[in-house]
Amino acid sequence: MAALVPPHGGLTEPVCRCVAAEAVDATLARAKQLPKVPVSDADLSTVYRFGDGGLSPLDGPMDSATYRRVLDESVIERDGKKYAWTIPMSLPVTAEAAGTLGPGQEVALVNSSGKVVATLEIADVFPWDKMEYLAKVYLTERTDHPGADMVLRQDADKTHLVGGKIQVLPQPKNPAFGKYVLSPREVRRLLAEKGWERVVAFQTRNPLHRAHEYALVYGLETLVRAGCNAGACLNPLVGETKGDDVHADVRMHTYEALIENRSLGEGDSDPDLWGPRGESVPDRVILLGLDIKMFYGGPKEAVMHAIYRQNFGFTDIIIGRKHADAPYHDGSAIWGDFDAQNIFDNLAGDLKIKPLKVGFAAYYESMGRVDLMENHKDEKPVFISGKQVRQWLVNGEPVDPRIMRESTARILTEAMAAG
Repeated sequence: MAALVPPHGGLTEPVCRCVAAEAVDATLARAKQLPKVPVSDADLSTVYRFGDGGLSPLDGPMDSATYRRVLDESVIERDGKKYAWTIPMSLPVTAEAAGTLGPGQEVALVNSSGKVVATLEIADVFPWDKMEYLAKVYLTERTDHPGADMVLRQDADKTHLVGGKIQVLPQPKNPAFGKYVLSPREVRRLLAEKGWERVVAFQTRNPLHRAHEYALVYGLETLVRAGCNAGACLNPLVGETKGDDVHADVRMHTYEALIENRSLGEGDSDPDLWGPRGESVPDRVILLGLDIKMFYGGPKEAVMHAIYRQNFGFTDIIIGRKHADAPYHDGSAIWGDFDAQNIFDNLAGDLKIKPLKVGFAAYYESMGRVDLMENHKDEKPVFISGKQVRQWLVNGEPVDPRIMRESTARILTEAMAAG
């Protein structure tokens, strides 16, 4: 079966920079003789996505010219054609390391435990202008936000960037949820087996409230109503996130329960659509994790979330208001509610995957279910703050089922109680 959508960058197949199983021992033996360059835990997943093609058409961290083009124009160029790309990706290193590295040199990339994860043929070593990077990616001069924390605090000692071609060793499977983390080629095979014409991906980094769930339900129902044999993928990020985000293994447990107990969309989906089909939402939803770090980059990151999903074979991605949002440290907004949706209307380069734009949702007593807030301009929804929900969870109290499914609340309560 033909692929639903080609990989990004004009390719017919995702990039593969993975070391073949039979070559692992030889690669490790050679790597022992090479200079070692450490990769942070946050950037490790990026290395692995260079390897499996999740970041196609890149074949490694960006050189200075590619990096510069992304910062200035939000594009990369391949064979004379521009393709959308909004956050530059090069490998941060210290000034001390940069002083020992140069073009044409081969190095071994090592994780925080000193274990070799990849080899890199260096094309470029260049200074990292962090303030320019932050201003152009996050669209603000202020630095009191999570993206700046990553660059100025977590990477405080990193002053330079390295670009080049990479060869990546196999990624170890996470014992808790590794079965849900597949390569682009594996996901594309899975989608072909399903036989769906359209597949919409739903990005999240949080446990799902019913309002979050509804964005996925709305996206799937939109495609089915359009006459498509469609499916949806609950596709949470399981890479590096902020310290106050719920840990990936706990989140994956909540998503798994939603699908297995068939509560995803229960009461909030359209019975007139599903009843005649003899189906319900969980029949057309798959769960897959995407292991890549969160940038907390708002509109620019929304485009990257779409690019990742195109590489994995998805035709559509749900883009909500305030997608990939994170406020300033004082709680005020960096971007407007619709900025992450509007950016797709003015891309400077090609992007095949389609944004499926969804507004805010909430529970309405008049309907006894969740619906889009734009349909209820004169009605007050059931509104409870995330802070209130967290307090209930911490105290082991029941969470209002109009806000969050019982299975999700129970798993989060148990995780908090366990510390």
